[in-house]
Amino acid sequence: MEIRGPVVLPARREDIELRTVDDLTLVGELALPLDRDPVATLVTLHPLPTAGGFMDSHILRKAAGRLPALADLAVLRFNTRGTTSPRGTSEGTFDGGANECFDVAAAMDLVRERGLPRPWLVGWSFGTELALKYGRDHDIEGVILLSPPLHRATADEVAGWSADRRRMVILVPEFDDYLRPAEARERFSSVPDATLIAVEGGKHLWVGETQTRRVLTEIVAAVNPDALPLPTEWDDDAES
Repeated sequence: MEIRGPVVLPARREDIELRTVDDLTLVGELALPLDRDPVATLVTLHPLPTAGGFMDSHILRKAAGRLPALADLAVLRFNTRGTTSPRGTSEGTFDGGANECFDVAAAMDLVRERGLPRPWLVGWSFGTELALKYGRDHDIEGVILLSPPLHRATADEVAGWSADRRRMVILVPEFDDYLRPAEARERFSSVPDATLIAVEGGKHLWVGETQTRRVLTEIVAAVNPDALPLPTEWDDDAES
């Protein structure tokens, strides 16, 4: 079977709820390798909910659908406050990235409570703003930023990572709608140890299997490079 599009590979999947310190319940899903412990954890932060972003935004859904099986990763997805997906609606209302700090904290609480190893924040678009603004407050190995627009994260918040030893990996599409590679290099220049990857032909929404595979490959390259190259075929009989 070719691994592409909506294919969901075997994993242990659990509907979860997160409780924030301001007393909201957020809905989500935790996906774990089927028959072994994960080697690292992706805590995913979705694109802008007022523009259609949610925990099922396709790159995050495909990460959860593939990477537990292909790369031994735990993948936590959740809807930030006021966001709806087929999993349900998280309580509260969208706050433009301000009180969403409590949402990130609630996700990290679950990671700690479950003893999930080596957590990374993986933000996409609006999710990158949350990772930049609040990631340094938590026990993570690093951040992976997909299509960062830098609309809400300030220059000071970006520069705050300059003295932080944790890794920052930035994927910037060649044809991004908001921030393209040349400007991204300038605006992230305050973090000299960041790894900025300009993706030729890429666009903000990473549409198409070629772009999906590139993004997932770069995530795994940062978090568990021993799992590369990612297979493009899956033997159904291997799990039977």
